[in-house]
Amino acid sequence: MVWIPDGPVSLGSHDFFPEERPVRTVDVGGFWISPHAVTNAAFARFVEATGYVTLAEREGPDTGGGAVFGPGVHVRDWSDIRAWWRFDARASWRRPQGAGSSIEGRSAFPVVQIAYEDALAYARWLGHDLPTEAEWERAARGGLEGAAYVWGDEARPDGAYMANHWQGVFPVEDTGADGFAGLAPAGCFPPNGYGLYDMAGNVWEWTSTRWEQDGFRVIKGGSFLCSDTYCHRYRPAARQPGDEAFSTEHLGFRTIWRGPPPE
Repeated sequence: MVWIPDGPVSLGSHDFFPEERPVRTVDVGGFWISPHAVTNAAFARFVEATGYVTLAEREGPDTGGGAVFGPGVHVRDWSDIRAWWRFDARASWRRPQGAGSSIEGRSAFPVVQIAYEDALAYARWLGHDLPTEAEWERAARGGLEGAAYVWGDEARPDGAYMANHWQGVFPVEDTGADGFAGLAPAGCFPPNGYGLYDMAGNVWEWTSTRWEQDGFRVIKGGSFLCSDTYCHRYRPAARQPGDEAFSTEHLGFRTIWRGPPPE
């Protein structure tokens, strides 16, 4: 794990979306954090050791399945995300895109279709925890306080893609100009100033911080579905509500350990 020293972090931004305001300063204690999101291989070891069954795999009136992305080509109402999302009762971490999909050959990809309780169960198994929003954002910024992105203020410095996000007309076509049309294996893009990978794009990540509405937690970081023309949330200040009792194919997590600093 990577050590993040204690210190203040300025959360949020005045420059993008209302939910990121106001900017507020929070003091954060030092902690250790995973260098990248938990992978399918790591989560499989947890399941094998414990027999854990994720929420998406359980049968019941309020469990089972998850949200799967399916590009919509006739979007009439941009406020209706059902144009590009659908529910699949067979979706789970083993079948992230629903019936017929699998994680074969994808051991290094971030595990997805993980509900909040699933992420917390994995963290507790390790003796870890999930980061608070403040801890996550301090780690994501990599020492660049106030920067728009985890690498600085330019979306594409020197023309290079610095994170896995959507290129092309959303939600019709992802051109894969950054090297990946869809999810990428963990750690394919340059790390931030603390040596952490994918703190922007690829998958949203759970935090332990409650959203303003009961039953939701703050998720951070954006995903491979973040388009500059529609979402533009692959930034450290960006935040969204994640339904604790639901899972999607673009939401994962990483863990932290609030142990002593390195000697």
